[in-house]
Amino acid sequence: MAAILIGARDFECTGIIFSGLSCVALTALSYILTHGITFVGGAPLRSIVSFVTIATTTALVLKNRSANENLAEVKRERKNLARFFSPEIVKRIVQIDVPLSAARREKAAVLFADVVGFTALTSEKTPDEVIGVLRELLAMLSEAVFAHRGSIDKFLGDGLMAVFGPPLASNQDATNAALCAMQIRDRLAHWNARHANNPGKLIRIAVGIHWGEVVQGDIGTDQRLEFTVVGATVNIASRVEAYCRTLNATVLVTGDFIQSLIAEGSVEVANAFTSEGEHLLKGCREPLCLYSLKIR
Repeated sequence: MAAILIGARDFECTGIIFSGLSCVALTALSYILTHGITFVGGAPLRSIVSFVTIATTTALVLKNRSANENLAEVKRERKNLARFFSPEIVKRIVQIDVPLSAARREKAAVLFADVVGFTALTSEKTPDEVIGVLRELLAMLSEAVFAHRGSIDKFLGDGLMAVFGPPLASNQDATNAALCAMQIRDRLAHWNARHANNPGKLIRIAVGIHWGEVVQGDIGTDQRLEFTVVGATVNIASRVEAYCRTLNATVLVTGDFIQSLIAEGSVEVANAFTSEGEHLLKGCREPLCLYSLKIR
């Protein structure tokens, strides 16, 4: 038993099984050397008890090691999920028995955020300074997304794409996306106020949001898979974000998104946006009604 327990600290499952079999062999050899091949008296019974004890100990050690490996795997999964999902969503994903890779259609609010003129902003900075600014900016954007139950679909250099809805939809997904955009606007104002004496650190961020149906699932190859959402809704949200520069707006959303806010009962949030009229965006067949977030 002691040999098996000691081996459990350093050996893999195969080594533990080998230790158990070795103990069985040594016990049998000890019996033969002491009693020969006779099976009389209490010695055979004691040997049987030893064999059962060795087998039980080996089984328990293997089970404990398997449980520890499963726990370590869950911790790794939580850590990986935490890069893209809020703590609340990570907790729920781990608890449910539904694979994220299952492809499905679902309504969602898709948000794109991008730093305007990032290349010019960092052209005279050292590589370390560029990475430092980028990390600080992406941390600010990520915190706003996670604070409103959003998920980061992907980082896009100096910006990101976030989704509100998948993988776990709620009845406030559009509202959460709008509140996230408002927080980004407010944090941007705070950032620029904090760096008012350093023009080189003043930034502009463009945020575009659209509401509609998306397809979610694993996309990629066997070597590299990525859980993501795709579809026309994603493409339109990206176009809306790019159009922020044309209208000189920090946050632009579509009429469909405004209607989803009203449907969720968030009329006050919807009223925070003002109509910019209809605009024909690149890649769109029909003009879209756009709304900008009012400046405080």
